[in-house]
Amino acid sequence: MKNMQGTETAGIGVSREKTIIRTSVIGIAANVLLAAFKAVIGLMSNSIAIVLDAVNNISDAGSSLITIVGTKLAGREPDKKHPFGYGRIEYLSAMIISVIVLYAGITSFVESVRQIIHPETPDYTTVSLIIVAVAVVVKILLGRYVKSVGVRVNSDSLINSGEDATLDSIISASTLVAAGIFLIFHVSLEAWLGAVISLVIIKSGIEMLKDTISQILGERNDPELARSIRHTVLEFPNVLGAYDLVLNNYGPDAWNGSIHIEVPDTCSASELDQLIRSIQTEVLRQHQVILTAIGVYSVNTKDAEIIEAQKKVREIVFAHEHVKQMHGFYLQKDEKAMRFDVVVSFDAEDRRAVYREAVADVQKAFPDYTLQVAMDTDFAEE
Repeated sequence: MKNMQGTETAGIGVSREKTIIRTSVIGIAANVLLAAFKAVIGLMSNSIAIVLDAVNNISDAGSSLITIVGTKLAGREPDKKHPFGYGRIEYLSAMIISVIVLYAGITSFVESVRQIIHPETPDYTTVSLIIVAVAVVVKILLGRYVKSVGVRVNSDSLINSGEDATLDSIISASTLVAAGIFLIFHVSLEAWLGAVISLVIIKSGIEMLKDTISQILGERNDPELARSIRHTVLEFPNVLGAYDLVLNNYGPDAWNGSIHIEVPDTCSASELDQLIRSIQTEVLRQHQVILTAIGVYSVNTKDAEIIEAQKKVREIVFAHEHVKQMHGFYLQKDEKAMRFDVVVSFDAEDRRAVYREAVADVQKAFPDYTLQVAMDTDFAEE
């Protein structure tokens, strides 16, 4: 299994890394060329909007360079200090790009306000406007391409870069609108339009930053991935239930996790060992998730009285609002002991209060039994 893990994850990682780097190089080349053309045009036509647009293209090239560096660093092999690898570096590079976008928006806004206070008359030429128009088309196509690749390979850095390129195309288009208004009505709106667009960029940068910080802090399990993994696990014979799935993200498409399964109390140790190994192998093959641990709940299957008691307990527990699951039930008649887990929704105003009330009601129904009840969490709760 270890060899298969290494081969599959390494192959996926190398292919993904090459795709991200290739896309970023295309972005760098396109932005450097656009920046050069726009800088010349902006200086020749005395257009602050076009000059700022050129500076923005340079920042985009820098963002692509950061994406490349971040991807290469994230692809480093795990070591003693970081046994789960360096994949989370990609989140840091995405955060840096967000800060660059935010800084570009603030800088543009400040410069636009300065131009509003001290306006300068632009001098457009037909050639300059044609080049800017071509730049708009290029940035639209580049933005859509980069973002689509980012979505396909699950790279927040590329997605952020693609969204930034789309915003740049709006900026470039706004300079054309401003130029048209100036040529027709002899009214310069460049600075005002630049201020509005700058606010849009600032808003986008803040949203990118919030999303990236949220990922670094640690978000809930991906509900769709969690459902798919549970479905795969439940397809195995002798697996009566799958619960407590916890997924830890160590970078885009780098997941480790653990899960509990319910199995009949008739399973032998050797059968459990083979079942657990088979589940780990299949989950890795289908979902590229390494299950580092699989816990086991034993389920009573031989005593009709105990099975009936379980049904009664379930009715009591699920009578409480916000209880989502009950699992891991096992009853020992000789010891007068009963154990199970209760999952309480995050929607409950007081989760512990719901848990205590449910346990108290079960205790009333089974006063002679010692209860061992854990309050559990559904980490993929929607």
